Amino acid sequence: MSIVAWNARGLGNPNTKRALKDTLIKYNPLITFLSEMKKNQKYLERIKATNKFSGSFYVNPRGIAGGLALWWTENVSIKILRESVKFIDTLVSVNGEDLCQCTFVYGPPYTSEKQQFWANLQNFRHCSTVKWCIIGDINIVANQNDKDGGAPINRSHAQWFLDFMDVSGLIELPIKGGMFTWSNLRCDNDAIAEKLDKILISSDWSLAFPKAIGVLKAAVASDHNPIILILDGMRKKRKKMFKFESRWLLKEECYTSVSEAWAGNPSDNS
Repeated sequence: MSIVAWNARGLGNPNTKRALKDTLIKYNPLITFLSEMKKNQKYLERIKATNKFSGSFYVNPRGIAGGLALWWTENVSIKILRESVKFIDTLVSVNGEDLCQCTFVYGPPYTSEKQQFWANLQNFRHCSTVKWCIIGDINIVANQNDKDGGAPINRSHAQWFLDFMDVSGLIELPIKGGMFTWSNLRCDNDAIAEKLDKILISSDWSLAFPKAIGVLKAAVASDHNPIILILDGMRKKRKKMFKFESRWLLKEECYTSVSEAWAGNPSDNS
């Protein structure tokens, strides 16, 4: 079981739609959350239909900016608790069983909105007694190690976020596959990379899903990487057994290779 969250920076680009489809095929998510698509509901419904989701909820963009989309499969039941242009707060159940409160976020990019945004989210926890997970683009760099290049991080912004996590009893789920989730797509001295996308979980959520991990997928057609929350952990790939193909006997080099191998030192394992 998995959840995909991606700041896709628009879905009008064919490369972006292709990258989304590839991600959905690979991870087969129960839920997909997209932010900053810059497209209306009618357009997004056509894409949803081609990717076999049964349920959906949208927050339309303001003009040509923003926009949120939430898609889910028939195995998932989602109740929308509250929504805005910056989040969709939900209660999620899978196969009839309560799973958790899941808040899908696109954190405000403007300083004037950041502190109030995290204060509002903090109140959500006070209204809920179920396990809580937050996933998406939080738009804050939490510490200096989460940034490479450019000016030092804004400590006030980071503290607002850290205070929210502390009061709400949340921890960050590590994400495998890279240190940063956003880049300005520039090179050399102008390059900046930051960890803006996160998965935050409550302690009871962590106990309920002890194998859960976050995975970072390569960024394609966006300056953000998709992040994937895999609830049941990564499955180890089985080593393929060697199988001799009878058609190899038709090739002369097969006999040469076998003869050389038999003629070698039996104790040589190289």
